This record gives sequence, structure tokens and C-alpha cells, in this order.
Amino acid sequence: MTVTVRLDEPLEKKLELLTKILHKKKSDIIRDAIEFYAKNIENSHKRRMLSAVEKTATADKMESDALGGTANDGL
Repeated sequence: MTVTVRLDEPLEKKLELLTKILHKKKSDIIRDAIEFYAKNIENSHKRRMLSAVEKTATADKMESDALGGTANDGL
């Protein structure tokens, strides 16, 4: 697939500099940047899901402990 990307001058200069430093084609650098960006978003989503799971597990444990205390009261 072919895609056209319009860059402002500062971003174009950064891309040109990267081609010289990394000895890569512009298209390779752009593909790498998209992969990097996508992986960061995926990792961010994973971290948020793990955090939600941990919060749920903590809340469940607290609820379980509270119910356990009630069961020990003879109710």
C-alpha cells in the first residue's frame, strides 16, 4: 500500500536527519515509528487493564474478608 504523508518543515528536517544517522530510507523510518507508536499504545492498554484487575482483586479480597468476619460472628 502506498501512503502520502505531508510533513511540516521541522518534521521533514528531523526525518532527513534520521535517514542520515540511521542509514535508512524515509519509508523504513516511518514504518518503524508507526510500529513503535502502536506498541506503546498496546503496552499502555495492558498496563491499564492490569491495574483494573489488581484494583478489582483488592476490592474482592476486602469484601471477602468482611464477609468472613460476619460469618465468624455466627450470622
